[in-house]
Order: sequence, then structure tokens, then C-alpha cells
Amino acid sequence: MWDEGVAGYNFGPSHPMDPIRLTLTMRLVEAFGLDERVDVVAARPAGDSTLGLVHRTPYLDAVRHASAHPWEADQRLGLGTPDTPAFHGMHEVSALIAGQSVAGADDIWLDEVRHAVNFAGGLHHAMPGAASGFCVYNDAALAIARLLELGAERVAYIDTDVHHGDGVQDTFWDDPRVLTISLHEHPRTLFPGTGLPEETGGEEAPGGAVNIPLPAGTSDAGWLRALHSVVPELLAAFRPQAIVSQHGADAHIEDPLAHLALSLDAQRLAAEACHSWAHEHADGRWLALGGGGYAVIDVVPRLWTHLVGIAAHAPVEPTAPVPEAWRAAVYALTRQHGPRRMTDGGEPGWRDWANGYDPADAVDQAILATRHAVYPLHGLLP
Repeated sequence: MWDEGVAGYNFGPSHPMDPIRLTLTMRLVEAFGLDERVDVVAARPAGDSTLGLVHRTPYLDAVRHASAHPWEADQRLGLGTPDTPAFHGMHEVSALIAGQSVAGADDIWLDEVRHAVNFAGGLHHAMPGAASGFCVYNDAALAIARLLELGAERVAYIDTDVHHGDGVQDTFWDDPRVLTISLHEHPRTLFPGTGLPEETGGEEAPGGAVNIPLPAGTSDAGWLRALHSVVPELLAAFRPQAIVSQHGADAHIEDPLAHLALSLDAQRLAAEACHSWAHEHADGRWLALGGGGYAVIDVVPRLWTHLVGIAAHAPVEPTAPVPEAWRAAVYALTRQHGPRRMTDGGEPGWRDWANGYDPADAVDQAILATRHAVYPLHGLLP
């Protein structure tokens, strides 16, 4: 899913969410010829009836007003704040991004395609009635809501962004048809301050929310161990008919806004895992989204190009050199030098949970806390 207009999601020159990351990603996708291996399509912006699947009418009205009159944005609704400044055309471009994710959900459910990617999406902090954390409309939640509207009975959401996927969790807190799983930095050290293991869903959906908060400084082996020690068993128990995954690039060690220490190679392996789980559990129905990521040259374009390659069943070799034409474009646009290879040089591995755990290890403590909190609610042994 791609429309050049998504680069208009622009909070200004001093904001960390620089839309150049989207343009550079698409140019790298093209440099590797992946645009010839997939159907590149653009969808219409989401209309009010679609946005209303998640967002409340007074909030939609407030976004539209702030879009036309940014200086009158309602900060009580998260608009016009330092995190989410208002700008002209904000409603239109936010609806455009949401429209791409919703159209991708349509296509995977209606068997037009098995996989769809919207790396401009993944804006997982927006709440039904408020903007939050750089996010105006929650395209991830809207895509899930569309799948439910189309008849899906079980949708799994996997969020690998460094920040807790709070907006998606809150939207489906009491909906037993949705399983939200978020792997993130511990809320005591990072926005939005939620996502503890004890957050397991509302009275109508016990076990519907799964949170794996990891200590600052967690690196590849621990992060991958956490992902694989929780997600596969839950997916097998939940039996999703579609998987929506969010691939924020901000858990990378070079990201300026967080404190995990991942390599690009671990993040690529997580995307491969989500792809594999979609085929194993959901008949291949997979909608993959972008998300955060503020190392906009070195990290974001490479990760999301890997994501597109994986979804296209034409994965980019990690050792592949970055095309010189793309590096030249990076320099022309930013006066900075781009990375030279599609890897950080690592081959990360992890210990399987079945081989035992270390009660003194902070990552293992986090994994165990999550398993104890949520596994019994799915009939599983911690």
C-alpha cells in the first residue's frame, strides 16, 4: 500500500517523526526491485464511516477543525501538543494513511492477496477520542475493526514497537475476538507508561491483552527469547483467522527516543516470525504495518524494505549491499551518507524457553511474569 501523499504526515522540521523515512523506504524498495514483485496500490482516504469504527464523532470533528485551523487545536484531545502538533491537512493525510491499512485488511480477508504491507501505518497510540504519541488516527485498530466488520471472529495483533501499543489495546480491551500482544520497553522508563503484565483484558475478554515489558538495555538474544517464549503458544491457543503486526523500528540501538539495544538483524527475524505465524495459524492472512522509528536514514528504510521483501516472498539477503543509487538519493535529500549493507553484521540467536529459565535474569523475570498473568486465561500452563 503506497501513496506518495503519506509523506505529508509532517509535524514540522524539529519533530522526530520525519516523513523522509517513508520516502526513503519506498525508494529503497524500488532500488531492490521489490515494487516489481508485488502489486503497489493506493487506496482512498478512510471516510467518516470507516474512521467511526474506532474513533468518536466529536474527536473526528476536532481533528478536522484542527486540520483547517491548527492554532485552534484542542489540546485536551491531544491535538496541538508538542508530541502531536496540529498542521494544515492533518485530517486528510491521517485518513489517507488509515485508508491504506483498511484497504490492506479488506484485501487479505477477501482473499485478493495473502499479505499486505503499509509501512506508513502502525500509528498505534491514537485513542478512540484523542491523539497521542505522534498518532492522530489509529490505523492498526481501524484495520482490525474492518476485519471484524467483514466477519472475522478472531484477529491477533502483534506489536514489536519499542513503545506499548496502548491505543490498540484500549480499543479492544473488552472484545474477545481480538488478541493484542505487545513487546515493549518497560513503562517505568518509556512512554506511554502502560503495558504491565497485569494488563490482561477487560471482564468481557480475559486474556485478550498480553504485555511483555522488557528492561532498558535488552538486546537481541533477550528480546527474541521473549518474543518466542510467549507469542507462538498464545497464537496456537487463540487460532486467529488473520494477523495484524506492527513493526516499529524504534527498538534499534541507534534509535534516539528509547533504550533497547536491538540490531536490524533481530528486527528482521521478528518480521520473518510474524510471516511464518501467519501461514501457520491464519491461512497466510497477514497485514504488516510500520510504526515508530526515528533513526530515519540508517535503520527505518532498511527494516521496512526487509519487511516488504519478506511479505513478497522475495526476502532481501541481509548481506546484500545497499544500492549506490539509493545512497546517492539519500545524500541528495539529506546531505547524509546512508548505510552500505542490509545488515548490522549480526546473526542473533536465542535460548528456547523449554530449555529452562534463569530466575536471576531480568528478561526471564519479565517473560515469566507475562506467562503467569495471561497463560492460565488461555488454558495454558505458565
